[in-house]
Amino acid sequence: MNGAGAPDFFYREAQRLGYVARSAFKLLQMQKQYKLIKPGSSVLDLGCAPGAWLQVACQSLGPLKTGGVVVGIDLKKVKVPPRHCDARVKTVCADVMKLPKDQVRALSPQQKGFSVILSDMCPLVSGITTRDAALSVELGMQALDLAVGRATLHTLDDNVQKEKEMDGSASDLENEGVLLTGGHLVIKLLESEDVKEISQICKPLFRKASWLRPKATRSSSREIYLICQGLQQGQR
Repeated sequence: MNGAGAPDFFYREAQRLGYVARSAFKLLQMQKQYKLIKPGSSVLDLGCAPGAWLQVACQSLGPLKTGGVVVGIDLKKVKVPPRHCDARVKTVCADVMKLPKDQVRALSPQQKGFSVILSDMCPLVSGITTRDAALSVELGMQALDLAVGRATLHTLDDNVQKEKEMDGSASDLENEGVLLTGGHLVIKLLESEDVKEISQICKPLFRKASWLRPKATRSSSREIYLICQGLQQGQR
């Protein structure tokens, strides 16, 4: 179902199935198409409010005995939904873009990093199309930097890169991303010409990079998701 009827349909389905928001169906579709989250995965959910993706991610981990973790970070304090979640899910109230990478990595199993990073972050929409799109790309680039770290430095000005290399105060762990080799990254963006740039940056870093506009997306929304699969060796 699409068009005007889609929001009502997915809203009703979310209530019927116990999801806290209709956005659950976006991740459910990604899971069906790309199988990003496997039993035992370690999942980082950026911009996790109100918690629907936490629910789907936890379901995707399989039975409790298979292990795995789901960590949600949001500027808002998010209570772990009682349905579809278990002890493997926890949330942190923080601005992830101001957290040092080693602190984010410390939230992962054995502090080694995450196998899946989901970024559903979106700027506060102002209605000014170009401004909103630019802010969306900025958030997307920050999520990418958190995931792959120094692998994105080739996109920076040479002088900036040299300054970073000469700065002895930044540890290797801080320069490295928190996404494990072979891991997957999902970034929400607002459609614009600028999103092509971030796609071009991701393509050589990952085995595959695809665009998806989930069926549960409202017809009035310009959001689109960049699905990056299989972080290449040596790109952290």
